[in-house]
Amino acid sequence: MFVRKIRKVVQAIGAAVIMAAAAPVTALAAQSPGGAPDLEKVVAPVTELLNTIFTVAIPLVGAIGAIFCIFLGLKLAKAEEQQDRDKAKHALKNAIIGFVLIFVLVVALRIGLPIMTSWAESQG
Repeated sequence: MFVRKIRKVVQAIGAAVIMAAAAPVTALAAQSPGGAPDLEKVVAPVTELLNTIFTVAIPLVGAIGAIFCIFLGLKLAKAEEQQDRDKAKHALKNAIIGFVLIFVLVVALRIGLPIMTSWAESQG
C-alpha cells in the first residue's frame, strides 16, 4: 500500500514535469518568425527547470530510498515465518537495486544536461 502511494506520487510528478517542459517549447515555437525557431528561447527555460528539479531530486531520492530501505529492513526483522522472511528479503533487495538505479540515472542526467544543452544550442 505504501509503495502504491509512492508510485502514484512519482507518476504525478513525472506528468507535471513533462507538461511543464512542453509548455515553453510549444509557446516559443509558435512565436518564432517563419524560419527556424530560436532554440535558445526554448532551451533556457527547460534547462533551468531541469536544474531546479535535480537540485531537489537528488536529496529527495536519497531520503525516500533510505526511509523505504529502513522500513523494509524492519519488516525483514519482524518476519517470523521463512516465507515472509524470503518475501521481505526479496523486496529489500529490489528496493536497493531500484534506489541505486534511480540515483545513478538522476546523477547521469545531471552530468549530461550541459552536454545536451550545448548540442541543442549548436543545432540552431
